[in-house]
Amino acid sequence: MAASKEWQKMLKGELYWAWDADLQANRDRCREACKRFNEAGPVSRRRRAALWRDIIGDTRPLPPVKQDPAADEKQFDETDPIVDPPFSVDHGLNLKVGKGTFINFDTTILDTCLVTIGERVLFGPHVRIYGATHPIDPAVRRGLEGPEAGKEVHIEDDVWIGGSVIVLAGDVPPFHFVAGNPARVIRKIETSMDPVQATEGSETV
Repeated sequence: MAASKEWQKMLKGELYWAWDADLQANRDRCREACKRFNEAGPVSRRRRAALWRDIIGDTRPLPPVKQDPAADEKQFDETDPIVDPPFSVDHGLNLKVGKGTFINFDTTILDTCLVTIGERVLFGPHVRIYGATHPIDPAVRRGLEGPEAGKEVHIEDDVWIGGSVIVLAGDVPPFHFVAGNPARVIRKIETSMDPVQATEGSETV
């Protein structure tokens, strides 16, 4: 896919042909991977992580198996997010999610361009992230006949995304609470974890 001309145009946010054979093949691959993930049932954290990595094309080897089930599950806290099914993503290969992040059920992501979600991010249920766009001019858009485009979405570390939020292309800064449809930053979270706030606090002492 990475070598496809249309794939490269898509990642750059340029107008591209969505029905390109390589793009279609990866969407089919991702759809089947999501289906396996969603239909797996009550499986171990290890199996869930393996199914998740199939969706996003993560080829890292899984951590060595530990005999104690609790200890085996615990080690994935340092390597993978927790994702509750059902989950849906368009391509998977353009999605990067940090460790310690929790993605609640019924999340849908259109990763036309790169979508990054940082570490320790919390998603409420029914979140939508839309990195896909279409030309405004109908003469260019031409329904299913015309090109598509996309923009990157970046959600930084320690962000809380409320339930049923729709996130459009752009950035969500760290240590912020986001809610609404479409999403907007509600307020900055006061926390000692923020190095900027910690520095400001020490200067006022």
